Amino acid sequence: MTQTLQAVSQKITLSHLDWLEAEAIHIMREVAGQCANPVLLFSGGKDSICMLRIAEKAFRPGKFPFPLMHIDTGHNYQEVVQFRDKRAAELGERLIVRSVEDSMARGTVVLKHEGESRNKHQSVTLLEAIEEFGFDCCIGGARRDEEKARAKERIFSFRDEFGQWDPKNQRPELWSLYNARSHKGENIRAFPISNWTEMDVWQYIEREGLELPSIYFAHTRPVVMRQGAIVPVNVPLVSGELTNLPKAGEAIIEKTVRFRTVGDISCTAPVESNAETVARIVLETAATTITERGATRLDDQTSEASMEQRKKEGYF
Repeated sequence: MTQTLQAVSQKITLSHLDWLEAEAIHIMREVAGQCANPVLLFSGGKDSICMLRIAEKAFRPGKFPFPLMHIDTGHNYQEVVQFRDKRAAELGERLIVRSVEDSMARGTVVLKHEGESRNKHQSVTLLEAIEEFGFDCCIGGARRDEEKARAKERIFSFRDEFGQWDPKNQRPELWSLYNARSHKGENIRAFPISNWTEMDVWQYIEREGLELPSIYFAHTRPVVMRQGAIVPVNVPLVSGELTNLPKAGEAIIEKTVRFRTVGDISCTAPVESNAETVARIVLETAATTITERGATRLDDQTSEASMEQRKKEGYF
């Protein structure tokens, strides 16, 4: 009896991060258990870095029951691409990379003009990769707090044979019960950290001591001010070429900035910041009043329904 009382008195209270982590591990194991051929989408960004840690806790010491995959636009920040390759090698996991440029070469992606963002065209390349490898579930790091179109997304999001999202064809999710059954040709997008916020992500990174690409921290780079946004210019690609060249009449200035989210160079803007550590980023995040995508993703600002439309077209 005394031992029981001592055990109760020494009971450890789980933090909110422990609960979120446990939920994410459960979801990832559900995917592995119910799906025949899943894949984890890994871009080298902060959300997918957290997903890798969740996968480690869910499946180590064994290998992951799925490969990693990145849909590369060809216009990704070289710091992120290099980190992606380094992290996959450290884990010893298979990394599949499929490029929007390959889809352009095949003629399945056609840009309206040379300067058009390739970000939305990732959907085509993703669907081609799903068909190539026969994946029945793509595990992604999307979160409900990022954007209103993602706020109504289920944990297990069902897509038809064209990769399209139809709200009428989604399944109820009661408590922690998930149904991942799908017909041939259908595909599921699973989001284990859907209930996390940007603050949760940064606190988890701080707690776990996760390494990140350097552009998440304050650094100085040449930028221009364009339609109220800070736009990086003369950005070097992995190939050594420069992209995001300034337009005629734009004045290039040096600013100390960091990225809250990373994506295609053409549509990802940084924010002014002096935060050089995760602890300082946590403090900045606590004070911000605008979502990371709302503040820095130029492709989400083209219209009120831009993300909704891209999601219906198969965007992840």
